[in-house]
Amino acid sequence: MTKHLLVAYDGSPSARKALDFGIDLGGELGADLFVLAVIRPPELADDVETEAVIESAKDYFDNQFAQISEQVKAAGVQTRFEVAFGHPAEQIVLLAEKYQIDHIVMGHRGNTPFRRWLLGSVSKQVIDHASCTVTVVR
Repeated sequence: MTKHLLVAYDGSPSARKALDFGIDLGGELGADLFVLAVIRPPELADDVETEAVIESAKDYFDNQFAQISEQVKAAGVQTRFEVAFGHPAEQIVLLAEKYQIDHIVMGHRGNTPFRRWLLGSVSKQVIDHASCTVTVVR
């Protein structure tokens, strides 16, 4: 039985589709919904630049979550919003373990097959490492 759903949200159109799917699924199953945004700090940056990126991204997701909360309330789904810092796949899997998530829902990125093979994708990494069901929405 699915009691806890996690939606990985980055503000992209595919993440929005995943959110809509997660809200519908959470409503049908009566599951709690966790919405996670992950801020990936710049790899080669000084402290001031990193702080500015993190602060800007946090403000962006706070605004996004304020808008989303209205949609979630209308659907009657119990929801918790979180922002994490680090590698997206790692943070998604860690949060799933922390809150005993039964099902992760995330969007699909439109990478070319070569780029996906070369770099991997967050969704593939989550599928490979999560201990629960993962649905990738296109």
